[in-house]
Amino acid sequence: MSKTKRITSYFFCSLLSGFLLWAAWPERGFAPFIFIAFVPMLWIEYLFHTNEIRRGRWKLFGYFFLSLMVWNTLTTWWIYNSTDVGSFVALGLNSFFMAIVWQLFHITKKNLGLAPGYVSLFVYWIGFEYLHLNWEISWPWLTLGNAFATHPQYVQWYEFTGVLGGSVWILAANLFFFVVIKNIFNHDLLVVMRKINSIVGLSASAAVIIFPMIFSLWLYHRHVDKGTPVSVVVVQPNIDPYSEKFNGTGSDQLAKLLRLASTVADSTTDYIVGPETALPDGIWEENLRDHKQIKTIEKILNVYPAATFITGASTYKAYNNGEKPSVTAHKFHDSENFYDAYNTALQIDQFDSIQVYHKSRLVPGVEIMPYRSIFGFLDKFSIDLGGTTGSLGIQKERTVFTSPNGTRVAPAICYESIYGGFMSGYMQNGAQLIFVITNDGWWGDTPGYRQHMNYARLLAIEFRKSIARSANTGISCFINQRGDVIQHTTWWEEDAIKQTLFKNDIRTFYAKHGDYFGVLAAYLSVLFLIAIPAGKIIRTLKST
Repeated sequence: MSKTKRITSYFFCSLLSGFLLWAAWPERGFAPFIFIAFVPMLWIEYLFHTNEIRRGRWKLFGYFFLSLMVWNTLTTWWIYNSTDVGSFVALGLNSFFMAIVWQLFHITKKNLGLAPGYVSLFVYWIGFEYLHLNWEISWPWLTLGNAFATHPQYVQWYEFTGVLGGSVWILAANLFFFVVIKNIFNHDLLVVMRKINSIVGLSASAAVIIFPMIFSLWLYHRHVDKGTPVSVVVVQPNIDPYSEKFNGTGSDQLAKLLRLASTVADSTTDYIVGPETALPDGIWEENLRDHKQIKTIEKILNVYPAATFITGASTYKAYNNGEKPSVTAHKFHDSENFYDAYNTALQIDQFDSIQVYHKSRLVPGVEIMPYRSIFGFLDKFSIDLGGTTGSLGIQKERTVFTSPNGTRVAPAICYESIYGGFMSGYMQNGAQLIFVITNDGWWGDTPGYRQHMNYARLLAIEFRKSIARSANTGISCFINQRGDVIQHTTWWEEDAIKQTLFKNDIRTFYAKHGDYFGVLAAYLSVLFLIAIPAGKIIRTLKST
């Protein structure tokens, strides 16, 4: 093959992987494409490995980067709607990090051999996804296991493994199909046919794809929601985040929310749920009880004596003289004191009790400047989405809201709902239901808000918890414990819906153990990275 044809074939394979990954992705993709999407990338790596291409290491990295940039761009282009420059940075960085994973796989394979090399692909990729769930440059939107968000019937076993288990499954399927295709292209068709028709081949095929699906379908059809019924009202006020949200008065927005709630709430309602930052004016937490909007909510609860009110708010906390401020604290303009700004969830009940939770998984570049102790001087360049810019405050513990009748709710705020390991902290603290409060309107009518809603379906499976989701501009919905959307609103329409959910004390295997796949992969990644130079040293000593 000529050099021009070879480069063209590499380029085509690189693009093909990117397009297949995109074509498999929710919410309108064909999920089975995910089982072959990495095959062209594996094929490129195989050719570079066997042909010893001059300066191939950096050329190969370029092909990896191209594939992953195509996937990132086609799948999450909608970030541009909220930030133009920030979107290019996010897409480029995420593609770069992913390409490093594949480059490490190639280096490991060349230095340690075929079997350790292919094992390292699993280890590095799952380790990367785990890192991406836990560091401050976090963007786990494209965690591979999320590919089945619109097909929860195929991944009911996430209650044992979490989403990272789906990533392992996808990588295993791609490697299996790559081996088959490689042997065919190497004119070893008879060997392939013997393997496929052998018991070993059939067993491998079943283990890789068929058995997990069958097991999942069995779990799906036998599962029924467990627990005690709870009546929940979810409100979607449909306030434009680019104009009305932070330019109108908070009192008017609250009045709209309460008016909508009154169309479906009654004396049997246990919860009324509003979206993220439904109280946008900014409330000083030391004065919560005296704020006029809090008092308005307390009055409304007299009409619904069984109800507890959960909603989002922008809040502030001032540090007293001598009190050490947090690393995210802002300095007052007119004094030497500091304060923190929070994206907050509030629970208010008929007994005048107010419970507070501060969002703790923040959006990089919007709500947090990553590693602020180093890059804090860049706070002034934070993306302004209408609220407080610069880094917001967080809290270490997952606060579970407890109602007067003892019901315990996990109040996940927006982006937090795609972090399974993070959300397991709520389950370990006794949560019986999950309420997701969000504002997805920044992205416009794009796949972004639909992907976000569907990811919550996987959360329901991971913890076998019913979910109520209140979104400012859609989609608000209710999700049962096997990941089915049982009622939902439409985009860009004000609405309120009511449903009976089931609270329970179930602690799934994943809830108890979290992202154990990721922890194991992180440790093994370190061992592989140590083994590469160690192997080189040993070979050098043997040759001398």
